[in-house]
Amino acid sequence: MAINLVHSASPHPPAQNTTALREVFETIQADSCPTSYNFHMHTICSDGRLKPEELIEQAVVLDLKGLAITDHHSVRGYKAAQCWLDKVFDHSKVDAPHLWTGAEITSKLLEIEVHILCYAFDPEHPAMQLYLQGKAPRGSDAEAANVITAVHQAGGLAVLAHPSRYRLRATELVRAAAEIGIDGMETYYAYNNPSPWKPSPKETTEAIQLATTYRLLNTCGTDTHGLSLLQRL
Repeated sequence: MAINLVHSASPHPPAQNTTALREVFETIQADSCPTSYNFHMHTICSDGRLKPEELIEQAVVLDLKGLAITDHHSVRGYKAAQCWLDKVFDHSKVDAPHLWTGAEITSKLLEIEVHILCYAFDPEHPAMQLYLQGKAPRGSDAEAANVITAVHQAGGLAVLAHPSRYRLRATELVRAAAEIGIDGMETYYAYNNPSPWKPSPKETTEAIQLATTYRLLNTCGTDTHGLSLLQRL
């Protein structure tokens, strides 16, 4: 199914178009990442090695249709990449890749640390400000329910990152996350950093079943921290 990202109707800026993003997530498959879509990447604005401009330039070279930069507790990378896109594609007849707002927030769920990926939110919304200060939230602010609420108040979608990478089983965490309003899960993730990148088969099968059970959106991403969007490291 082809998604018209350029003309998808929304009263919000393209980076905050949750309607288009939901449509993409509903079509995500094992081969969607990393050459069509990528929704988990980091820049030097958190713990990655790529400058935002280098990352978005790679995305253009790879001909990505859509992506989100998910720096930890920061949207500085997103803003720099969006400025680059606006400058390079100004008056261009070629469509730029669709860049959504994104961030990765350290949270607490069932008394353990998890990461929540946030997408298509208003980066200037008051509810998000304490989560975008370049450091992990503390106390009740770190509770997953509060993070999810903030993302929703800012008009965005909340996704449980790499659900099989924590101290508790994915079955427990996904159920708990669904109960407090999570929108989706990072279903397609490469847990052992294979080359070429591909989702881990066992974990992916379980994730698909969980997403179906709890009616969650599926996402994918390389979790890039290195110099290539095609790999994690």
